[in-house]
Amino acid sequence: MTQSSPTIHAVAIGRNEGQRLIACLESLQGQTERIVYVDSGSNDGSVAAAKDRGVDVVALNMDSPFTAARARNAGIAALAEGSPPDFVQFIDGDCVLDPAWLDAASAFLQENPDVAVVCGRRRERFPEKTVYNRMCDAEWDTPIGEASACGGDALMRWDALQAVDGYNPGLIAGEEPEMCLRMRRLGWKIWRLDAEMTLHDADMSRFGQFWKRASRAGHAAAEGQAMHGRGPEKHGVAATRRALLWGIAIPLVVICLIVLVGPLALWLLLVYPLQVVRLALRDGNSRFAWEQAILLTLGKFAESQGILTYYWRRWRGHQAQLIEYK
Repeated sequence: MTQSSPTIHAVAIGRNEGQRLIACLESLQGQTERIVYVDSGSNDGSVAAAKDRGVDVVALNMDSPFTAARARNAGIAALAEGSPPDFVQFIDGDCVLDPAWLDAASAFLQENPDVAVVCGRRRERFPEKTVYNRMCDAEWDTPIGEASACGGDALMRWDALQAVDGYNPGLIAGEEPEMCLRMRRLGWKIWRLDAEMTLHDADMSRFGQFWKRASRAGHAAAEGQAMHGRGPEKHGVAATRRALLWGIAIPLVVICLIVLVGPLALWLLLVYPLQVVRLALRDGNSRFAWEQAILLTLGKFAESQGILTYYWRRWRGHQAQLIEYK
């Protein structure tokens, strides 16, 4: 790097990612001036593998529940102990960084001082393996241009991170949109570039994994709504309402009508296959579109479960527990 080039450090987080972590760290080497790996209780040799590659390692203690937000904040704190960088590349331990990404992303941040965060195209490494992987790949394909939020992989401006005091460590999911919301309230912008950024390995092969991931999304939406839903952004409101409508409200209405008018009320359940048809036709009428439509419709029940779990734990005064799908 030349003297005029920005300093870029990286924070990778993971838990029992094995070979995926090794590939992640190797993709960062030579790309950034410093790499910090934050480990959340791995027992697969991840810490030793990172140290063997000359990476600074922070092992989270077990006094508090592990969360991605807590891990990323620990990485930020480790970077702050030295000379802080201009930009920080955050990456999940199951991802590999594209070699051309940092040049494009850092140049954009230098040219646009009002932008706090840039993200690019995250792709699934094996989308053809399962419909769940392919759904993740479609989910990552977000619109180009100014955005409301980023995902776990992104290049961020150090000053913006300091301005919002990093991630909210109490969130078990949805920590990136929540932090981006706080950045936008301070006048910063979030941007999605038309550039390759990372390869991700969701490694989802079972319906149970899909269900847990959807449940986690519901939990994140409910918590986001509880924190910021009254603001002008209506954070988490629409997602929470959709999940509750399809996952709880409609079934309850049908049950009540069965009690009142009898089995004829079961015809109302046809709204679910009609929703599947609508989604499949909207997304191209391919085999994948139909598979995705079915899973998205079923996923509303899982999201509702996550929403109810959030409010149940909140009412009981219990701390949220990490929902892992791997």
